[in-house]
Amino acid sequence: MDSAFEDEAEHTVSIQEYLKDVEDQELEADLVLGGDEGKECTYNNGYMKRQAIFSCLTCTPDGNAGVCTACSLSCHDGHEIVELWTKRNFRCDCGNSKFGEFFCKLFPNKDVENVENSYNHNFKGSYCTCGRPYPDPDVEDQVEMIQCCVCEDWFHEEHIGLDSSDEIPRDEEGEPLYEDFICKGCSVICSFLRLYSQNILAAGSQKDSSVNTGKDKEVLGDVTLACGSGKLENDISHSSNNISEPVSGEEGLLLGENSGKNIGSDQCTTDANSQVTCVLGANLVDASPVLECKPLFLSKNWRDALCRCEKCNEFYEQKHIRFLLDKEDTIMEYEKMAKQKREEKLQQQEGAELTMLDKLGHVEKIEILNGIADMKDELRSFLESFDPSKAITSDDVHQVFENLAKKRRRVE
Repeated sequence: MDSAFEDEAEHTVSIQEYLKDVEDQELEADLVLGGDEGKECTYNNGYMKRQAIFSCLTCTPDGNAGVCTACSLSCHDGHEIVELWTKRNFRCDCGNSKFGEFFCKLFPNKDVENVENSYNHNFKGSYCTCGRPYPDPDVEDQVEMIQCCVCEDWFHEEHIGLDSSDEIPRDEEGEPLYEDFICKGCSVICSFLRLYSQNILAAGSQKDSSVNTGKDKEVLGDVTLACGSGKLENDISHSSNNISEPVSGEEGLLLGENSGKNIGSDQCTTDANSQVTCVLGANLVDASPVLECKPLFLSKNWRDALCRCEKCNEFYEQKHIRFLLDKEDTIMEYEKMAKQKREEKLQQQEGAELTMLDKLGHVEKIEILNGIADMKDELRSFLESFDPSKAITSDDVHQVFENLAKKRRRVE
């Protein structure tokens, strides 16, 4: 009986808890939306480095289009919307040829198609290798997912290709010790990152003890084990599925010696003709593994260590991963920008409030100040008479405002 009564009892929170919850939700929304208030279509901004994108399954059930925040609110209100968080190098599709007779209300004059946009199964509301939606209606407790920084798909921990989730680098409290994650599929293209060894791999992310002990000539062997056969090819192909010939003994030794060094963009050497030479060696840049590698967990500021020589830049271009060199591509930079916009917005709101108060006459100012004083007095009286061991309910809040209204009517 008591249990049933407790289940039916109204859920209550304190004022402090309520305000904190509102502030946290506003901050979370700003971080996801990048500070975009959703007032204007972003189409005129072109292919933005990163922005919040939504898919409308009502208008494009095939999941082959994405719209910006403003269009999701103004043009697709009431539609079945999939929130995709953020996508890189994307331009708003709302109202283009993919939407049939539907036109964008905010910016109808769009190109027929945004040819540089890319789409994956996320736009259909599916995620991970299992293709399940998020949140999953068939799961009571939603499991946190990890996003690949290359393909931008989301994965369940048990589906990323590790023997155990314990291999994911975390601290004692379970917080991640890595900045970015690269999924098993994308690690085929990005397997060259393993050759930077301890420079960029998050501590504890791989079971390769030699990577962390500095045994240079053993590193290649560890990479080979992690990536399958470890075969390399000198002439790179645009396809990551090519079968290649094994590296010769001398070349393999050279790769092993180079791979154990601390490699970074500031460590490229200069030859006699003042041309930058990649310290990884040409054979490393022109390498593609035969089999899939394990997923990669990368340490903080790992992008700063990437070589930027001519050979490496050609490789990034061929594999369409040049964005790895851009720090502004990261979620951290995106959220940093969002926080800056939020602070600016709050400062503008505070300034606007002060400006409005300055524009009021003497009588209006007195009325506002008296209203604030009355509110403080009523809250003080309420809190002084309230049992601190109990939570504040919605009825309590309504009573406070009712008392204020009665007091106002008596004054008038």
